[in-house]
Amino acid sequence: MIHFYILTLFPEMVMSGLKTSIIGRAIDNGYLEIEAINIRDYTLDKHKKVDDYPYGGGAGMVMQAQPVYDAWKSVIDRIGGRDKARTIFMTPIGQTFKQDHAKELAKEEHIIMLCGHYEGIDERVINEIVTDYMSLGDFVLTGGELPAMVMVDAISRMVPGVLTNVDSKNTESFENNLLEYPQFTRPEEWNGIKVPPILLSGNHKLVDEWRYEQSVERTKKFRPDLLDDSEI
Repeated sequence: MIHFYILTLFPEMVMSGLKTSIIGRAIDNGYLEIEAINIRDYTLDKHKKVDDYPYGGGAGMVMQAQPVYDAWKSVIDRIGGRDKARTIFMTPIGQTFKQDHAKELAKEEHIIMLCGHYEGIDERVINEIVTDYMSLGDFVLTGGELPAMVMVDAISRMVPGVLTNVDSKNTESFENNLLEYPQFTRPEEWNGIKVPPILLSGNHKLVDEWRYEQSVERTKKFRPDLLDDSEI
């Protein structure tokens, strides 16, 4: 089982998105545990304030170190020490999250995800607790919740038992740095367009060869950069 702890100012947003579909079933079946921890619960401010003006001036507010640290430590104390978990910070300075990262992280037992907001988080607590810096790409969002949810979804799919079809994760996009082949379902003809005859042949060897060729062609057309690291 893998345990996710998401440090956030918006726990309802996180859990409403992650308790549905495949991930929701995986939680119900005991393959995953996902907990959203409200950073506001750990502030010492009686008004539940967790941010303040930045030193040196500038636009916006910055999340304070104390509530972030205490929220993080509440997890660390429960699981038996900081060496038991990876703490991932969603930030534009991080390396771009890829499928290989999902596979690697799926081997962990405890993953803490820190979601920033406003103009950022006090650098002192980031340096104190973060082990990994991750980004979804070169764009800016209003907070780290959406990237955290995306990463939880991607990582969870790599956990044994989460996907009911064991072949799914081995044939989809980015396996061997290739995009997934095109898919078709009933009816055999739609809007005058027929399903490729090879898929109706019943010859699994030929179907596999066709799918591989299609993956290569799709990758050449849409993501030729991936071919530099593929094994074709």
